[in-house]
Amino acid sequence: MPNRLAPLLALLALTGCATSGPEVPATVALPQVNSFSAHHPGDRLPSGWQPWTLSRFKRPTEYRLVDYQGRTVVRARARASASGLVHPLELDPRQHPYLHWHWKVEQLIAKADNTQKHLEDSPVRLVVSFGGDHDQLPLADRMFFDNVRLLTGQQLPYATLMYIWENRAPLDSVIDNRHTGRIKMIVAESGRERLGRWQEVTRNVLADYRRAFGEEPGPIIGIGIMTDSDNTGDNAHAWYGDIEFRRGAPAGPAVASQN
Repeated sequence: MPNRLAPLLALLALTGCATSGPEVPATVALPQVNSFSAHHPGDRLPSGWQPWTLSRFKRPTEYRLVDYQGRTVVRARARASASGLVHPLELDPRQHPYLHWHWKVEQLIAKADNTQKHLEDSPVRLVVSFGGDHDQLPLADRMFFDNVRLLTGQQLPYATLMYIWENRAPLDSVIDNRHTGRIKMIVAESGRERLGRWQEVTRNVLADYRRAFGEEPGPIIGIGIMTDSDNTGDNAHAWYGDIEFRRGAPAGPAVASQN
């Protein structure tokens, strides 16, 4: 199966997170996200996940499986750096519309502002990429995609949603990308109130996609995590717990906190 996540790296390279990037090794797409907690702490990446190197000119963020109060999670440490982990998927968002995950952030990146290209950093990101018919894209986006393909030899994902923790943008707001209408950032958390605590977050990806793009989504072809501080030159520490797509919504609030 051809690698369909490498083009996402190229898109990020052109939108401020990096200047160029090698391809991610091809991996068979799976019908579910392999959990972090099923693995032992250590240097090896959890099965199904692979390094997401944005640029050989950028310092990579450090990701490591660690024990956190008896469960295995991913610890991310960014030092003026930008890279991530990616996991190929093949899912129908109508069958599994709810994206559920845990993350924890100790401190915000003080200068970060994802509405400004030169300050576009976040201590945590979940990145969902979608397939689709590129011939149906507006002319401006097709031209942008063609330029990227000529530059990199890779095709961009049809659409991308990024769930981020923002400093000040309102919760649930949608931030447009300045280069293409095919990538949108959604503020899943904002401000300092929930810093230092594990957050349990559930998002309706199907509804978020419809709201952000004004259309029906194609298949989900990948999920990624990224902690980046390359644009601000700052440091960031964060933790990621298990990530999964679910058929139904959980009981209770969409966002819950725990120590």
